[in-house]
Amino acid sequence: MTEKAPITKQSNYEYLTKILCAPVYEAAVNTDLDYLSKFSNDIKNQVFLKREDQQAVKSFKIRGAYNCIRQLSDEKKEAGVVAASAGNHAQGVAFAAKKLKIKATIVMPETTPDIKVEAVKRFGGANVNVVQYGTSFDQASDMAKTLCDQHGYSMIPPFDHPDVIAGQGTIAKEMLEKNPDLEYLFVAVGGGGLAAGIAVYIKQIRPDIKIIGVESVESACLRAAIDKGAPVTLPSVGIFADGVAVKTIGSETFRLCEAYLDDVITVSNDEICAAIKDIFDDTRVIAEPAGALSIAAIRKYTREHSLQGAVLGGILCGANINFHTLRYVSERCELGEQKEAVFAVKIPENKGAFKAFCAMLGGVTITEFNYRYSKAGKANIFVGVKLKRGNVELQALLKKLNKNDYECFDMSDNELAKLHVRHMVGGKPQSDINEHIFSFAFPEYPGALMQFLNNLGEDWNITLFHYRNHGAAEGLVLAGFDIEEGKRKLFDSHVAELGFDVHEHQDNLAYKLFLSGND
Repeated sequence: MTEKAPITKQSNYEYLTKILCAPVYEAAVNTDLDYLSKFSNDIKNQVFLKREDQQAVKSFKIRGAYNCIRQLSDEKKEAGVVAASAGNHAQGVAFAAKKLKIKATIVMPETTPDIKVEAVKRFGGANVNVVQYGTSFDQASDMAKTLCDQHGYSMIPPFDHPDVIAGQGTIAKEMLEKNPDLEYLFVAVGGGGLAAGIAVYIKQIRPDIKIIGVESVESACLRAAIDKGAPVTLPSVGIFADGVAVKTIGSETFRLCEAYLDDVITVSNDEICAAIKDIFDDTRVIAEPAGALSIAAIRKYTREHSLQGAVLGGILCGANINFHTLRYVSERCELGEQKEAVFAVKIPENKGAFKAFCAMLGGVTITEFNYRYSKAGKANIFVGVKLKRGNVELQALLKKLNKNDYECFDMSDNELAKLHVRHMVGGKPQSDINEHIFSFAFPEYPGALMQFLNNLGEDWNITLFHYRNHGAAEGLVLAGFDIEEGKRKLFDSHVAELGFDVHEHQDNLAYKLFLSGND
């Protein structure tokens, strides 16, 4: 997502005043700060979780949206407001508009799942008009700006505005009131509004508290901005954690985050899935991926820094999850917890080899075993195993196997292996082809796969294809093509015209071991 709006820089004192005086409780509630006993015991620290899923719209976004609209003049309220969003911000604006009895137009991409569109209509009622336009957030945002110019609406941005930042900052005030003993606070970062509001408040009241910004590794726009010294636009973002899938951090939010965050760390999709399970185990609440970022970071940070006995705070910033996404979460959470690992191993292709290999594993529980005969000599096997002692146990197992002449390859961080190859083991071409392997991402909506195939055309021989609907906003395909010598440039130009997010994986080890015809 991108946001380009003129920002009036505020002083720290002005932010403090705005946060203390924000009338957010006309629409929001002072949510609970729960002690996570199971998770705390697991990581040997005291962890407290701010439950923003308790808001009417199931996320913290109501705070900033309401505060921003509430501060408008009567004349601007009369003219109405507009916002572009496919997620929690849209619901926050809709709820605020209905509460304040003003008209709001919310522009959402045409690819937005019906469940989110209906939620916005439900929260806004007769006060909200939903306009669906374009296939991306950027196109929806451009339409919102056009409507703003045409009708004199006030734009309600999702993060880069002082009143939005101040609204989100009220969370920090509540957390300190409920637990003044906090030593560390972990905050999810997308556009930066939540982190900026919390940081500018905390550092004026309790500068000793360390504030750690948390980004998805697939949308680390703050880290990119810090490295560059100014906001930069990422070429693409992954949208598993769609609530933080922001390409460019805001200018004002970056200023505050750079000044007041003590550290910024990134977490992987597997670590996020593990955190969703951690939250569920303690609260029986299912967080959305972006809502679990702080818990994912707490597990990672305490492990990497050998931190024990500290009082840590996190924020469950949203619980608007697509139910079908849970299939992916369930499949990946134990990898994120380091309670499961997947690896490839070469074993002799002869009778009794599998039994001998299993005997070598000893008491380790096998969770997955994928194999198909290919040719005499060596067999490539995809294996999943349960772990009790995390990566230490895995490395010891691989070392033991290597010592006994088994050639092993850890696949636990190989996204291609985990997302596609594990479901395709055994399919190798039986004749020589000039195969090139690519992954594609396209907006997921009814009929999207067929549209993808139509756009791909019939000029290229498809040699491999894997697609699995994960209930996410993006369709993910792995495809192979037999590209004749001399036609690669033509193929590349055709793919470029499609506008899909595409990556080639010719050298990926998982592909070479299990799918390529070239050993």
